Amino acid sequence: MSKDGVDLERIVFIGRTFEEYMAMFSLSTEEMEGKKILDCPAGACSFTAISQQKGLDVTACDIAYYHPGEALANKGEKDLIHAMESVEKAKAQYVFDYFKDVTDLAQYRTRALNDCAADMKQNPERYIPVTLPSLPFESEQFDLILSAHFLFTYGDRLDKAFHQNVIEELLRVVKEEIRIFPLVDLTGNRYEHLDEIVKMLKNQGYEVEEVRVPYEFQRNANTMMKIRKKDKE
Repeated sequence: MSKDGVDLERIVFIGRTFEEYMAMFSLSTEEMEGKKILDCPAGACSFTAISQQKGLDVTACDIAYYHPGEALANKGEKDLIHAMESVEKAKAQYVFDYFKDVTDLAQYRTRALNDCAADMKQNPERYIPVTLPSLPFESEQFDLILSAHFLFTYGDRLDKAFHQNVIEELLRVVKEEIRIFPLVDLTGNRYEHLDEIVKMLKNQGYEVEEVRVPYEFQRNANTMMKIRKKDKE
């Protein structure tokens, strides 16, 4: 897909904060130090921006980045309003533990968007446009890859073959480990082909582990998958 083929109106530009990423992926700054990290797809998350402020090496990639940062920031503000209205109408699908209420959630999402937009303007080279399942990176270019709210989440519109192709490509460009969160679809049910994919990965020689994390907003979305190359310590 070319830049001209990516319709901005079809992109939902909303993101999570650095703190949410640390909880979703059970990360510590110590284990990130000295690592090259890829956030894929990153959307309007502030993980890259705040990581760089902390001296960490993080690159973000997303189909949204084919569009100028200013257009994305404006789109993100509109998307936030719509998203908060949707959450308000469907509160039963969410766990208000990490966030106190919808107002608190909106503040987190706004902060993530503002931090991301500011960093995109100042450091555009950190934000790489991609169209999955292909990635424009060298093999084993990154030590760790984080992938949130994409794989498994959209199991109703992205088929099993697409999931397998994306994971295969992520494995190509990672040296050590991939972490994927969450493991449920938009209805809160475990992704229907997850066990098949886990079996496939194990048969290919990868270590695969499902890990409970200290974060749950969407109901039942409280585990991540670790995929690790066995020959990397």
